[in-house]
Amino acid sequence: MNEILLEWGLWGLFLSAFMSSTLAPGGSELVLAYLQHQELHSTWALWLVATSANTLGGWTSWWVGWWLARRFPWRRLERPAYQTALTRVRRWGSPVLLLSWVPIIGDPLCVVAGWLRLNVWACLLFIAIGKGARYALVLAIM
Repeated sequence: MNEILLEWGLWGLFLSAFMSSTLAPGGSELVLAYLQHQELHSTWALWLVATSANTLGGWTSWWVGWWLARRFPWRRLERPAYQTALTRVRRWGSPVLLLSWVPIIGDPLCVVAGWLRLNVWACLLFIAIGKGARYALVLAIM
């Protein structure tokens, strides 16, 4: 496994971080920590790749929500996680996406923000800030 991570390097981190921010499970924090420990890439490069990929994944979830609302406007987001997210996003607006990095609730927050058609650029900004702060913390404690 270690050889695979070293061979894929930043691309592996990108894929892991992207998958981690969608509904698929991923372990981007572990990949990030491992690559930082190997000291093959600068901390700045690791942070930038992980943050960019994770933000892109969150933004993808926003677009999925937007597409669902457009394609199936008569349907509701019925899963309990989406109902909870709907309540939070309606109350707090796009700043709630600072929490898009939180496991289990982050993905539904992004989907619901798209479903509600919140401003895409404000959402992208808050997603990036939240995810960037999380990766900065992971790198700082390693």
